[in-house]
Amino acid sequence: MNGFAATDMRLPAYIRLRDTFTARIARGEWTPDAPIPSEARLANEFDVSIGTVRKAVDGLVEEGLLERRQGSGTRVRAPSFDATLFRFFPIRETDGSPLSIPSSQIILRSVTEAPDKAAQVLGTRDVIKIVRLRCLSDQPVLFEEIYIPTSRFAGFDTLPEASLGPLLYPLYFEHFGVMVKRAADEVSFGQAPERVAQRLQIPPGDPLAVIERTAFDIENTPIEWRIASGSAKKFRYRSEIN
Repeated sequence: MNGFAATDMRLPAYIRLRDTFTARIARGEWTPDAPIPSEARLANEFDVSIGTVRKAVDGLVEEGLLERRQGSGTRVRAPSFDATLFRFFPIRETDGSPLSIPSSQIILRSVTEAPDKAAQVLGTRDVIKIVRLRCLSDQPVLFEEIYIPTSRFAGFDTLPEASLGPLLYPLYFEHFGVMVKRAADEVSFGQAPERVAQRLQIPPGDPLAVIERTAFDIENTPIEWRIASGSAKKFRYRSEIN
């Protein structure tokens, strides 16, 4: 079989095909802007059965890299972590309706040297630091310090202000071809230092919820490390076990 990405030949064909499709997404050959080739075309290209192609595609749909759209084929799924950190801070509008995407105020963008934890996670000290404040209904909720490797995001610090929306993950993909596949959060608690308290409009020393997030690309390489801080008085955690 021709065209497969370099992989272990002992693996089943559908797994090797899935890895090949993943590589195409990583290289930007497949994007959310257009459907991927039909199953019949892919089966012909790789000289495999349509069933093998479908199994490979099904795997990527389950992983969240592809999505099937009724009437428009199968496409790369655009990064969508719209307000995931806000599951810990369930603030609603005054009429009780849920909020959508929180607003974002960029305070700082600069090329700098990563602190130890960020360097350890990202594997480099050459990073771009982003500092921003997230608000819901003009009320500060999260203060974020974000680090991304300069090698993957060169020029982020000079992007026009108008191109910076409230969501970073779609921006990473649109401008740098870096797709966030998953993110891992670790929650801890402490007291608000003065600089964070000032941004969140809470008294210094107030209880603080701290969420450390590492985001990974589709090859499971860490591409972002952030610390998000919010008032622990508003923090909520809910887990359903079936």
